[in-house]
Amino acid sequence: MRPENERMLGESPTFLRTLEQVSLIAPLEKPVLLVGERGTGKELIASRLHFLSNRWEGQFVKMNCAAISESLMESELFGHDAGAFTGATKTHHGRFERAHGGTLFLDELATTSMLVQEKLLRIIEYGEFERVGGSKTLTCNVRLIAATNQDLPSLAAQGKFRSDLLDRLAFDVLTLPPLREREEDIALLADHFAVNMAKELGRELFPGFASEVMAELQRYPWPGNIRELKNVIERCVYRTEPEDEVEEVNFDPFASPFRPKNDTSTRNGALKQSTPQSPADWPIDLKELTKDHEMELINSALGEAKHNQRKAAELLGLTYHQLRGYLKKYQLVGVGTDEDSGEENAKEA
Repeated sequence: MRPENERMLGESPTFLRTLEQVSLIAPLEKPVLLVGERGTGKELIASRLHFLSNRWEGQFVKMNCAAISESLMESELFGHDAGAFTGATKTHHGRFERAHGGTLFLDELATTSMLVQEKLLRIIEYGEFERVGGSKTLTCNVRLIAATNQDLPSLAAQGKFRSDLLDRLAFDVLTLPPLREREEDIALLADHFAVNMAKELGRELFPGFASEVMAELQRYPWPGNIRELKNVIERCVYRTEPEDEVEEVNFDPFASPFRPKNDTSTRNGALKQSTPQSPADWPIDLKELTKDHEMELINSALGEAKHNQRKAAELLGLTYHQLRGYLKKYQLVGVGTDEDSGEENAKEA
């Protein structure tokens, strides 16, 4: 039975198109490859594919390949016979055997070794495998759903992923849209996470978000996607009094004037950053050179972040307000796309 907490919320066109693709391919007995950034809901999509298929009464077995060491990967996937290695006192049934008649979801597939990929290819093509340390060929009937946040065609071109396995997995590829491309869904998801957090805290209701907070949520680029949104919203709710609406949002829980700074000058005794060369002509104006260098770095970061000040601050290792201080110091206040800049300037004036 599908867990209640695995609801998928969204009404943006890009999200609805993805759900249409899922509904179309779910009934087919074909492997599916899910591609998307971290936090975009690949596991939820895999679950939906299983429960919309003819295998919905069978097992839905999950495995994160990045969480299993290479030495244990084969045993986890294909099982092992007693005596296969030191400590193997009894037969171990792998994920494929446990998923017989159902679906196996392999997340972070790009982290698997070439040997494992070869065995995956065989089981997809013929439904056959052997346990580690065994000589008997076993068969299983499993639908495979794989997921990755990496560009597998590029890895295959570099010889880091088997091209023949990629061909078999890519009967159809579902590329999940990041949250920044689902702007219409941000408010819907934020309300959902906030209400759930209020219930978890034993509160009778959630008063809502202030309009300026919702505007900030809409502007933020969400590099961690839905998972990051959930953390941010839950943090906002528990820090707000039960009867008050959320009036402040904290995107970075590490932001603090007391945050320790790592020494970036050395690593393992070697210089991490190149030592700046001495100017050709002495004397120099140190303040002017420092100003020019800082302005160059700030402008470069803003360009990389497409003039999003919050993203530029992350690239520079600064908090948003620290970057704003530099922009004011060098009279670059108008640079960037954050809409709350004008409001802050008006308050300070």
